[in-house]
Amino acid sequence: MSELLQTGIGINGIGNALSGLSEVVPTFTGRIAVTFAIGVAVMAFLARTDHLHEAAPERLESTAWHLVVTLGTMAIATGAGLAIVGLWGLSDELFVVFGTSYGPETLVKVGVSVLFLIGAYTMTGLVKQFVDELVDTRSSIGEHEREIAYRLGQVTLYLLALTIILSLWNVNVGGFLVGAGFLGIVIGMAARQTLGAMLAGFVLMFSRPFEIGDWIQVGEHEGIVTDITIVNTRMQTFDGEYVMIPNDVVSSESLVNRSRKGRLRIEVEVGVDYDADPERAADIAKKAVTTLDDPMSVPTPQVVFKRFGDSAVVLGVRYWINNPSARRKWRSQTAVIAAVKQALKEEGIKIPFPQRELTGRQESGGLVLAGDSRPPEDQIEDGPSESRTDGVPTEAGSESERSSAAQTDGVADAERSGARSNGEPKGTSDAKEEKSDAEKEQPRTETKQSETKTDGVPDPAQPDDAGGNQS
Repeated sequence: MSELLQTGIGINGIGNALSGLSEVVPTFTGRIAVTFAIGVAVMAFLARTDHLHEAAPERLESTAWHLVVTLGTMAIATGAGLAIVGLWGLSDELFVVFGTSYGPETLVKVGVSVLFLIGAYTMTGLVKQFVDELVDTRSSIGEHEREIAYRLGQVTLYLLALTIILSLWNVNVGGFLVGAGFLGIVIGMAARQTLGAMLAGFVLMFSRPFEIGDWIQVGEHEGIVTDITIVNTRMQTFDGEYVMIPNDVVSSESLVNRSRKGRLRIEVEVGVDYDADPERAADIAKKAVTTLDDPMSVPTPQVVFKRFGDSAVVLGVRYWINNPSARRKWRSQTAVIAAVKQALKEEGIKIPFPQRELTGRQESGGLVLAGDSRPPEDQIEDGPSESRTDGVPTEAGSESERSSAAQTDGVADAERSGARSNGEPKGTSDAKEEKSDAEKEQPRTETKQSETKTDGVPDPAQPDDAGGNQS
């Protein structure tokens, strides 16, 4: 047999058979049709391999049957590939690459390569069993994590076996690795956002901040998780919309999981009148909540005093619901509001409308004008003629204001004259009169013409240079 392999008679026979396929179908259209048919047939067979693995006969062990099915699948795929190569007349190029003369060493390499493939397949089965046992013992690992761990282990084992087989056949693995490295750099730069979402997807798979069916809120979106993939997370909102969020966005946004602990606390605020007893109102509200079905009995509902509102004392009615969902939250909240309102109404406790009280107070000490340093009493006695707008005394006002001021000055002069007639020295009265005139800012020449006594007699206290000496 070694001489037969050395001469390559068997290889030449295979080459002749492959070359004959190109002569059977000489036309281009026919080759395309046959190639398409072979591809469809192989794909259909590969799609049925799972059913073949499950249909293991009773007289044969499951491991042996899986091995037979795997080897048969590989043989069919290899035969289909050789048939397509021969159909297009590329058998000579194939033999140039792999050679036509093979000896015992080649047979050993083939056997070792097959053993490595079988070993990789067997090891994937062991990885799957190990992952299943780990999932059964730990409830923290879900279906998605189990599937991802199994697929990663499977791909790793097959890549390791392929690398060893290529090295066994003296194929330059370093060139493949260098090319794969450059290809990875190009793909990473072109699809960095997609790769970021994939990495975030792996993190979400193993950290498990939420699961399918959980009620979560991611940023502006809130709903029920329907699917978790490597690239994105899908949820259905309460408006019936389906939202697909990239995993890198999910990992970067703040995430709220309302279904994580299996229960949710809800708070409803109610305001009671300031005239009511808040302790009694709290007891009434608590009893009204305990009679409902949705609120949990443990933990018990609570009513706390929140704050002093503008129109009422605000109470916070807190209760818990189990198996939280949006429907249960809204249903329980509606029932609690209706029950608390009815209970307070029956007990005569008012829930007031928003209201405000306006009160006024009298200015103590009189009205103080801005910019005036005099006491309020002096400002009020001076009247509007002394009003200031910007801290500067007003100029001469209207004729009525000047006439009023003149009359007031006339009455004051008459009173001062009466005081002098009662024995007060003239010099003292004149000094006080000159001091008063200095404080006035209206001209004295206009007001003295109208100065008269209350009984119509001219004022005798006139200056000597204006009308002679006083008798």
